[in-house]
Amino acid sequence: MEPNRAFHEAPLPLFAPEPGTAGDEAPPAGTAIPARGNRLPSYIADHRARLRDRFMQGGAAAMPDYELLELVLFRAIPRQDVKPLARRLLDHFGDFNRVLSAPPARLAEVAGAGPAVVQELKIVEAAAQRLARSRVLHRPVLTSWDALLDYCHTAMAHREIEQFRVLYLDRKNVLIADEEQARGTVDHVPVYPREIMRRALELTASALILVHNHPSGDPTPSQADISMTARITAAAEVMGIAVHDHLIIGRSRELSFRSEGLL
Repeated sequence: MEPNRAFHEAPLPLFAPEPGTAGDEAPPAGTAIPARGNRLPSYIADHRARLRDRFMQGGAAAMPDYELLELVLFRAIPRQDVKPLARRLLDHFGDFNRVLSAPPARLAEVAGAGPAVVQELKIVEAAAQRLARSRVLHRPVLTSWDALLDYCHTAMAHREIEQFRVLYLDRKNVLIADEEQARGTVDHVPVYPREIMRRALELTASALILVHNHPSGDPTPSQADISMTARITAAAEVMGIAVHDHLIIGRSRELSFRSEGLL
């Protein structure tokens, strides 16, 4: 579909020490942390307490990516300084969102990201997707369009491969099902109009919204995207099913075929 071309924050000065917190820095690599039974060394315990308090007082908006990632890692690694691992993950993937959405195998390539870390990151990702999905499922999509776009970005914007989803609507334009139809490579995903129509008939859907992502980050449609949309629209018309839109989700924005006059 889309030849390789990459919603993330501006670069932040990672790990610049806060005033009065120089002791929060991890010891040099290879330095053992003194064992104190089940107790954390005071500099780690104090740092964790400060981050948790800042989060509770100001929420995620008060924290840069690396501190939010540290909070997630606290649960997976209860007795070590997690700041170096947060640094490595962000250096490797770029930002908090891409760390969460990275495939488990890619996460495991980062030194220190063992099974507990991968599991914790995937739990947070699943929770974010489920919350976003709950705001649109079984609701009229045309009156909750912004929530629908938020969900699509949460679920797809940071994927490393193309994913094609179909949103099935009833005659009142209520979203009755959201299903992944196919996955592909970094620039192609196989789509089968007959399978989409078969599923629409099973659900007695009256309308569809097509959604797929461009891992490159650029939502500009390729000629293959346009041709595929035309084939699905033609098949749907035969069945009396409307195709309301085709959304392409990029890294920080989306493109609507309907708005662009392509549908």
